[in-house]
Amino acid sequence: MSIAQAVPTVTPRSSRWLLLSSFALNLFFIGVAVAMAIRPPVPSYWDRDVFVRVERLAATLPPADADLLRGEINANRAAIAEAQTKYRDAREQVHTVLRQQPFDPVAMRTAMAQTRAARQAFDQVIHGAFADAAEKMSSAGRHALADWPPNRNSANKPQ
Repeated sequence: MSIAQAVPTVTPRSSRWLLLSSFALNLFFIGVAVAMAIRPPVPSYWDRDVFVRVERLAATLPPADADLLRGEINANRAAIAEAQTKYRDAREQVHTVLRQQPFDPVAMRTAMAQTRAARQAFDQVIHGAFADAAEKMSSAGRHALADWPPNRNSANKPQ
């Protein structure tokens, strides 16, 4: 038996199915490409501005608790904004030192220490505002804070 005899011949009926299958597969890929091209861009989930992040968090709380959180953040807005600005400036100083020629490792360590201190000050201000708000919140609001972000698998959340 030769190889020519072993390969089945293509009948007109099987070639139609092959053509139809190929056409359907091409339509599928074209549809996927078009869908990818026209879909809106995925919005960035992370925003560096703490006030934007707090607003996203407040939107998931019960309304009364959300108002408490917003009120506490607004009461401390100036201190939070100042601490956030100092932290960003300190981080930018690290970038500046990294770009300097010649590189100065002492300046880098100093800039990093200033960044750590600015981050700690920022954390203390924002954490204080959250602690003050949580003290006044309902149990449901505190649980929503504990389970942030929504749909997160928490160890204490009933499955």
